[in-house]
Formats: sequence, structure tokens, C-alpha cells
Amino acid sequence: CIGDGPVKKIAVTAFDKTPDSAVDERFGRARYIIIFDTESEETQVIDNLDNLNAAQGAGINTAQKMADLSVDLILSGHVGPKAFKVLQATGIQVGT
Repeated sequence: CIGDGPVKKIAVTAFDKTPDSAVDERFGRARYIIIFDTESEETQVIDNLDNLNAAQGAGINTAQKMADLSVDLILSGHVGPKAFKVLQATGIQVGT
């Protein structure tokens, strides 16, 4: 993991829209990203189809989207080096 700040929003890459979906090991090309807000206890589902089908830059675009949504922690299988740099620069922690 990177960073050690408070964790309020947790994003998990997923194959389906439901919280009990299997984790998608691909960060940038995950079909869905489920965001859990630990304060409000609300769940938000992000459709990541645009990045799933992107010719390039999927990880960077997904990382920027997570920063825009004020995510604190990403749980995924593999985060590429370019996406990891964006997440690190924005203070988002990464876990597997």
C-alpha cells in the first residue's frame, strides 16, 4: 500500500455491478468499479466500459476518475506503472 491517511472511500474493481461480485484483477480495464463510502455506508457503481475498450491509457484514465471521485483506497489485482504513478501522486492507497 501507499500512503497512510484515513480511508473513507474504498474502490474495488469488479466483474459485475453487485457488491458480492468477484474482484476483477485488471485495474484499468475492469468492467465495473464499486465504491464503498465508509462514512455514509452508501455504495456507488462506476461503469468502466469506456476504459475497458480503450486502445490505450485505460489505467491512467481510470486512476484519474478515482481521484475525481475522491477515492482513498483502491483494491484490485494489478495496477500498471503509469496508473500507479497517478494514484500515488493523488494520494490514493493501493491494495491487492
